[in-house]
Amino acid sequence: MAKYTIITINYNNGKELRHTIESVINQTYKDVEYIIVDGGSSDDSVEIIKEYADNIDFWVSERDNGVYNAMNKGLSHAHGTYVNFMNSGDSFYSNRVIEDIDRQIDNSDILFGNVCDSHSGKRYGGIQSGSEVTFLTLKKEILCHQGTFYRREIFDRHPYDESLKLIADWKVNVQAIVFDNCKVKVVDTIIANYDLTGMSSTQNQLHAEERQKVMAEILPARIIKDYEHLYTESEMPIVRLLPELKKRGRVQKIIYSIAKSILALTKKLGK
Repeated sequence: MAKYTIITINYNNGKELRHTIESVINQTYKDVEYIIVDGGSSDDSVEIIKEYADNIDFWVSERDNGVYNAMNKGLSHAHGTYVNFMNSGDSFYSNRVIEDIDRQIDNSDILFGNVCDSHSGKRYGGIQSGSEVTFLTLKKEILCHQGTFYRREIFDRHPYDESLKLIADWKVNVQAIVFDNCKVKVVDTIIANYDLTGMSSTQNQLHAEERQKVMAEILPARIIKDYEHLYTESEMPIVRLLPELKKRGRVQKIIYSIAKSILALTKKLGK
């Protein structure tokens, strides 16, 4: 049995903070350390934190320099073997999540699970359970920190990059998984309810810009060139066309059959 540290970052979100706190302190697994880092909220957040103070191992309310600064601040007070960030507005999917994770973690360095859209209830999990996580996985999938448990020592080597606004967690994943070859496990467990609707077009642009910045910093130029031209099967133009071809006329359906045969042969030759 491992010790788990759960860190909640909050700023002026008292309305949602209570639900997040209760989802943590009501976990059936008991060896849990709980840390809340509040950014100096002016709403009722601090009063809510004080209500639950007996169930919180450490909390602070003071101005910070952004979410990743707050996350690093929380990590500086963490003593658990594994760390999860369950930020204000997010919540554990059930009261048994940590208990379920402890049975599956198997001395892994990083464990990825699924999240559930808190608005639609739709389950979201970009990686199939048991899959190997590679650099290509990190290119294609969004790995939410709400659905992730990290061995705490990873952050001794790779604290969150506070110069970034959106993808410091992605940078940590690349550093830990690709460069450090950390042991990773993917499980078919819903870990968190998470708001998946908040990404604006401006944030999408910033996300792309920051990813390019990180790659230029940590990857050799030749790998970046391969990265930019790397196709997964689902990105291949012929694969994107297949559903449309299947629905159309006789000639298109013949092309569809030929294309499927070519793909099958390509897969076979690639093994």
